[in-house]
Amino acid sequence: MKSGRRVVITGFGVIAPNGMGPEAFWDGLVNGRSATGTVTAFDTTGMTSTVDAEVKDFDPTRWMSPRDVRRADRFVQLAVAASLMAVEHAGLNMDAEDPNRVGVLIGSGIGGIHTICAEHEKLLSQGPRRLSPFLIPMLIINMASGQVSIALNARGPNFSIATACATAAHSIGEAADIVRLGEADVMISGGSEAALNTLGFGGFCAMKALSTRNHEPEKASRPFDLERDGFVMGEGAGIVVLEDYEHARTRGAEILCEVAGYGATADAHHVTAPSPGGEGASRCMIAALESAGLNAEDIDYINAHGTSTQLNDKLETEAIKNVFGNGAHAVPISSTKSMVGHLLGAAGAVELIACILSMQHNTIHPTINYETPDPECDLDYVPNTPREATLNTALSNSLGFGGHNAALIIKRI
Repeated sequence: MKSGRRVVITGFGVIAPNGMGPEAFWDGLVNGRSATGTVTAFDTTGMTSTVDAEVKDFDPTRWMSPRDVRRADRFVQLAVAASLMAVEHAGLNMDAEDPNRVGVLIGSGIGGIHTICAEHEKLLSQGPRRLSPFLIPMLIINMASGQVSIALNARGPNFSIATACATAAHSIGEAADIVRLGEADVMISGGSEAALNTLGFGGFCAMKALSTRNHEPEKASRPFDLERDGFVMGEGAGIVVLEDYEHARTRGAEILCEVAGYGATADAHHVTAPSPGGEGASRCMIAALESAGLNAEDIDYINAHGTSTQLNDKLETEAIKNVFGNGAHAVPISSTKSMVGHLLGAAGAVELIACILSMQHNTIHPTINYETPDPECDLDYVPNTPREATLNTALSNSLGFGGHNAALIIKRI
């Protein structure tokens, strides 16, 4: 990465459709359990897809007061909960920290769409005088970072990034650079998304991005499989605690891994389709490798963006081949989305956490629902069964609408 201080991860918080917290999340992944199912959160009448990946049994009052819950959109509630989990997991005592040296950088791809829909309905039925005075603070994306900073009294650098499905990876990469450059000692960073409602889901249906395998909802997310037909929309939050290495050592923290590399590029090609040949993603992985001072053969595992769409999986495969050359077939690859669906702006963080857990357990989680090989997707996707492996390095890809690409590399320390 850029010259400066070493940056490590000392804790994380995860809320995903397959479970909340590291134990439940990992148990679902390593056992290859699908968390996708038939939509229960809203009416899908008239929609092409009826499959999603919902976070169920989430009680925001475990982390926020009932008053604050009423004044926060669901994506903010998830962000606050995952951030408090991460701080606890890292053993970070905020009372012992200089609050001016602790920052927050949490993004979202869509933001407060639940609030937008509810308040728009109120506007049409009751008029503008009935709109909530909290409408704007509830819907804006930066409120995830804002609310977390308030909850933790974190007064350092504080802002948000919105780069669609690359949001969380960009947030973590940029937050790591803030620590590296000495502008903060600790950064709480990641992404949160809660867009499962008629407008958010219906919009993705309208653009024909979602799987219509409605008769087998648990098998609808099938990255790299020949019969893939779209992604499964999910929700959740992933947050990591990034620290200066010496700061973490001084306070006696357990260091989970080092953030070794970060790459960010643009396709400059199309609003939704990846660039031909995966050119933008290729440059992004190369930038991350150069940042880390590593060669492609040094990477032990790739957590793919792996959305289960025809174009993404084909072109991401091409991008990996471009970067890894003859070694592309030797590096194990898996897609977390095969089990938890696509968490949009939270995906990059949740998938980086999957990499951390894989490294801790020396086990690669599978890509489930891989049943029919695609000749154009012919790499080692760790199909259906977990695999024991000693992982010293891992690379995680995140690619977003608009041509936004991000790649993160972590390594054992």
